Amino acid sequence: MQSLAGLAGAAYLPHSPVWADALAAAPLYIACNAYTWHTFYQRAGKDWYANLDASLADFARSGIKGYEPSVNAADDIKTLVPLLKKYGLEMRSLYVNSTLHKTDEADKTIQTVTAIADAAQLVGVKIIVTNPSPLRWGAPADKSDADLAIQAQNLNRLGAELRKRGITLAYHTHDMEMRNSAREFHHMLLGTDPANVSLCLDVHWIYRGAGNSQVALFDIVKLYGKRITELHLRQSKAGVWTETFGEGDIDYPRLVKELQAIGVRPMLVLEQCLEKQSPDTMDVVTAHQQDLKYASALFSSFGR
Repeated sequence: MQSLAGLAGAAYLPHSPVWADALAAAPLYIACNAYTWHTFYQRAGKDWYANLDASLADFARSGIKGYEPSVNAADDIKTLVPLLKKYGLEMRSLYVNSTLHKTDEADKTIQTVTAIADAAQLVGVKIIVTNPSPLRWGAPADKSDADLAIQAQNLNRLGAELRKRGITLAYHTHDMEMRNSAREFHHMLLGTDPANVSLCLDVHWIYRGAGNSQVALFDIVKLYGKRITELHLRQSKAGVWTETFGEGDIDYPRLVKELQAIGVRPMLVLEQCLEKQSPDTMDVVTAHQQDLKYASALFSSFGR
């Protein structure tokens, strides 16, 4: 009988997006998503979205060149583009919310996200990341098997639509999808076509969702590594998110080696968010300058 790892590998056909070859030959690109900055601003009693012009000025001061925003509508792209040009920032990826386990809401989601994609492809977006209706701890019920089957079908359908537009759909998770033998996580990958649905490996959410297990994290890399098109990068010490991305609980040097061994070079997106117990020793720009410095050295072999 073929192993699960074998099945996962066999399911991955050589459907790499056209842009992947160009990326592999390009200089190292490191981005950071908006939510990270939101958590730092929130700690300082500020609102990241209150004055996006001023906020992106701070972002540019960090030296990070790539911005991954959360986008709710195509008009959000129109708002962002002049600000990104003003500060010399790129937007190669973005995050969208989605509800895909309910047929009527799924149709609306796909319509909204494809409209976003139509606007985004014109400004260089290559990856759209989504975490379909993530449940939270304490939610009254998990998604049913029927919900998961519908969600996988619609995730695949959305990915097929984005693929027509030259954009890759990357499936993202938090810790909740790892509950119940990680049935939601596994079905979203095993129940979809790798040509339509890739994986945004949010390294720390996988680690935390598995009970702070690097065994589980690296098993997932072994199972689905070829489908990883983006990494969300976060570190912790003793289970608590650190203020900057560096050494800690997760063996990131090992992750780099394992990705290199399978010939995968994902897009790199910093997501060193804060939680209540996180240290409070520096301002947002300084923290992200340190993130960039460490990530640049860690992933230097990804550059050309």
